[in-house]
Amino acid sequence: MSISAGAGDPTDPGTAFKLLVSCPSGLPASQAFVNFDASYDRIPHPDASLEESINEIWNRRVQGNPSLYSGLKFRYGDHTVQYADGSDKISSICLHLGLTDYRSFVGTNLNPLWERFLFPSADDSLCCQHTSSPLGNGAIVETSDGKILILQRSHNVGEFPGYFVFPGGHSEPQEIGISSHCADKGTIQSDLINQKVCVEMFDGIIREVVEEIGAACSRYTNPLFIGISRRVMNARPTAFFFLRCNLPAEEVREFYSKAQDGFESTQIFTVSRDDLKKLALKMPGCHCGGLALYDLMTETLSSHT
Repeated sequence: MSISAGAGDPTDPGTAFKLLVSCPSGLPASQAFVNFDASYDRIPHPDASLEESINEIWNRRVQGNPSLYSGLKFRYGDHTVQYADGSDKISSICLHLGLTDYRSFVGTNLNPLWERFLFPSADDSLCCQHTSSPLGNGAIVETSDGKILILQRSHNVGEFPGYFVFPGGHSEPQEIGISSHCADKGTIQSDLINQKVCVEMFDGIIREVVEEIGAACSRYTNPLFIGISRRVMNARPTAFFFLRCNLPAEEVREFYSKAQDGFESTQIFTVSRDDLKKLALKMPGCHCGGLALYDLMTETLSSHT
């Protein structure tokens, strides 16, 4: 199976995706690295009026919802991979990350004029250099009885209300004490920061799963990084991870019923792979891409057995 792009529902442009990188064998944290640097921050668009629309949109949002907060996020800039000797198997990945914030995301990626922020280039990093592009995360979680966890988004959320998604959210700079770039960091300090950010990539997805599902982190295996997909609409990138849960589906549903607050999601589904493909008809593109990454992973595993 070779997938680089697709859509959950060809009639719904919101389900279209592009795979930016696929690691079908799954990479543990020991084989993942980060280069966190200001050079991967968003570059302002040369059109001053388009840049000003960021402020205008954010101000309108805040007027409608004064509790909105422009929290920091890690920005996806690019990635590099290393291959195992003599094969096409990826042995390690380095994510190139900068900083962005929710205000910039709302004003660029979610701007009604979002396509005007894109630079005409086949190179994804150049194409999206003027967008906020916060790196989301998503988890494909298998229960002990072989079901996959899917959430239905509530109608309170700003993006794709009512759609089906994998558990996830974002890794958070504040979790590791990052509020800005360090201007005078030396090599040792830079390496330490890169390591902390990389750990947060893996800790962050566990934290999101625990918060959204309710079962403790001890119930899950260590995450394996399986790739990054980008929703075509709004150019929205998301890193996906694979985890196993040592609970059966019925017990997971019980944990969820006690944990969920009804704001971000309203219902959990524990489904077979066949049923999962049906739900993909109403998944945001980045999560349709997550399903494609999972399919590539399962195909790779089956070919080795």
